[in-house]
Amino acid sequence: MKLLKKNSLGVVLILIAMQFYSPTKNISPGNHTQIFIKETNPSPDLKALFETSCYDCHSDVTRYPWYDKITPVNYWLAEHVNDGKKHFNFSNWVGNSTKRKDNKMEELIEMVEEKEMPLESYIVVHQEAKLSG
Repeated sequence: MKLLKKNSLGVVLILIAMQFYSPTKNISPGNHTQIFIKETNPSPDLKALFETSCYDCHSDVTRYPWYDKITPVNYWLAEHVNDGKKHFNFSNWVGNSTKRKDNKMEELIEMVEEKEMPLESYIVVHQEAKLSG
């Protein structure tokens, strides 16, 4: 029983210490999606949809929820954002060739049509990101 108490105390102390460390936030000043919006000229509804359903994980500006302050949740979120930006980053639109831009738009449409995006885990917490249809 003493071993269980010591191990439990050790785990609690480690979890408390972990709260003082967190990954780098995905927040950059400026309007990073401006070039994408200018080039693609989406309707106001589609632009709003990008903002509520896509930008948190697919741009250089993430709106962090309150639970991002809890370690290890913040590391899980950071991994989602980094992975999302690897696949599609609205903020890096300017550096892509026309062929790559076309390909990325096709991938975006395909992922939405196949209901692979937005992620179900994101929709659970962000109901406003749920796509109709």
